Amino acid sequence: MPNNKNDVIIIGGGHNGLVCAFYLAKTGAKVTVLERSDKVGGAAITEEFHPGFKNSVASYTVSLLNPKVIQDLDLHRHGLEIVERQVNNFWPNTEAGNHDFLAFTVGEESLKNEIARYSQTDAENLAVYFNDIEMVSNLIRDQLLKTPPNAGGGIKDILKLFALSNQARKLTVEQKRVVMDIFTKSVADFLSLYFENDYVKGAFAFDGIVGTYASPYTPGTAYVLMHHAFGEVNGKKGVWGHAVGGMGAITQAMRKACEEHNVDIILNAEVSEVLIENGKAIGASLKNGQQYFAKAIASNLNPSLLYSNLVDDKFLPNDFKRRIKHYKNGSGTFRMNVALNELPRFTCLQNQARASAEHLTGGIVIGSTIDYLDKAYLDSKSAGWSKNPVVEILIPSTLDKSLAPEGQHVASLFCQHFDPDVNGLEGDWDNHKDSAVDCILNTVEAYAPGFKQSIVGIQVLSPLDLERKIGLTKGDIMHGVLSLDQMFSARPMLGYGNYRTPIKGLYICGSGTHPGGGVTGVPGHNAAHEMLGEALWKKN
Repeated sequence: MPNNKNDVIIIGGGHNGLVCAFYLAKTGAKVTVLERSDKVGGAAITEEFHPGFKNSVASYTVSLLNPKVIQDLDLHRHGLEIVERQVNNFWPNTEAGNHDFLAFTVGEESLKNEIARYSQTDAENLAVYFNDIEMVSNLIRDQLLKTPPNAGGGIKDILKLFALSNQARKLTVEQKRVVMDIFTKSVADFLSLYFENDYVKGAFAFDGIVGTYASPYTPGTAYVLMHHAFGEVNGKKGVWGHAVGGMGAITQAMRKACEEHNVDIILNAEVSEVLIENGKAIGASLKNGQQYFAKAIASNLNPSLLYSNLVDDKFLPNDFKRRIKHYKNGSGTFRMNVALNELPRFTCLQNQARASAEHLTGGIVIGSTIDYLDKAYLDSKSAGWSKNPVVEILIPSTLDKSLAPEGQHVASLFCQHFDPDVNGLEGDWDNHKDSAVDCILNTVEAYAPGFKQSIVGIQVLSPLDLERKIGLTKGDIMHGVLSLDQMFSARPMLGYGNYRTPIKGLYICGSGTHPGGGVTGVPGHNAAHEMLGEALWKKN
């Protein structure tokens, strides 16, 4: 067997790969990160996309980054600063000539007053809704930093099941019903238990389809809403914010934390194969032919990408091969950045006494009702993309002046739904990208006249571009659909929910494991602790 220069190799320098590397290196392990790009960060990177204008490229906002990860890596000391949105979100509404908006302001009482404008009943039910959401959020938070019980595991996994059972036993019958609702219902059906107004339900439903190629009537989307609800910023739960300098500021701070513990980060190092000998992973071969050897390997890639491109399937069990080929990917995401010579002027904010500049610091969501969200999905399934897409616009330069020249701004457009395979149309996304961009910009223009004229630069990433540039299979920002069959102990597959693979010494530390997507750092944290428990590099 070749001599090992490394204890552990991490394939992929995205945020989870860096977190995993940090925890391993902190114990003294010699860790090397192999990153195919010219910078670390994966989907959490910042780029100058037009002279003088820079912004987050793929991931674009902060809430799910785990407080323990922030504290352990000492990210604030390494330069991370997170500023909070002054308004969480607002939804323009132009239907039937009604130039109004619904805003999710910060603070439950102010939000209650806002919702009361649409429905007093819904305003009165808001406390019950938040109470139920917080109850389930706390259950999920309690499991975030723990490895799920693994199917077919040993005594440790049995004890974990007993602990979960004991936790569930303490819930009331109604609380158990809510938990069941979250994990099985569509977001539309779930919200109907609390709210009656179409605009109120539509606003909450948006989080149920973010990063998910599904209708709000699709069973399981209630959990997607829940997945976006357990975050916090600066110790404040349910708040969203921006990393000063863009999302790349997070991963650059992580890089500094890793380098402080002597992690060797090698850029422009695209791995072409996991080297396996006698059923054990022993290293990684790069596309340029260079090889690196170690006693343990951790992959930060989407499971589909790992097993289809880097692992020879002769090393995989037949039942595993059959199932992993059907691992579900696809978030229907089309991503854009635009450089603006002025702030957009939304019709719904003009001449409204309750409107303020603070509204432009939040997420501006075009997609005000559940029917709108549903039609966007159905449209894309039949025609390749939504003719009236869901668009979330963020203007981070309202909070971070470093992103654009003085008096000018950058905006990110997170758009859905765009079929990853452009079903029903000839060619791939390279053939249809320009038409999709026109559709998106025309949609925004209808709510903010003059928006297109204010654009001085643009960056466009179709689902295919996201796959090419960042390794997001079918543009899937979650590294796999967050459906019941791909969650918790079944992520990425039942029997391998413990950050391990069928190959000894090969682990997974990315978002294709529990608890799933988003810039959390949790998969990297959990995978590292599983690896430390085995410490293969100390046994060989």
